[in-house]
Amino acid sequence: MPIGPVTMFAIYIVCWWVVLFAVLPLGTSAETHEPPTDGSQWGAPKTPNLKRKFITTTWVSLILWAGVMGLVFIGWMPLPDLAPPVP
Repeated sequence: MPIGPVTMFAIYIVCWWVVLFAVLPLGTSAETHEPPTDGSQWGAPKTPNLKRKFITTTWVSLILWAGVMGLVFIGWMPLPDLAPPVP
């Protein structure tokens, strides 16, 4: 095994965050910009659909992570060996 489970999990977390920031703007529309009266921000969407976006982020990042792991295991994207040599 070229990498350990902690490294695999760390790569998944990085993929998840990158995909989250790519998915967050999806589904938002250019709404009329009237002054908010409830204390919210001007650019905040009225229906953010965060649960749906988190679920989408999870399965898309799982596919991306599986692709990255496939490339690592077949050797097309080798990771450096950062462990010190054993004497």
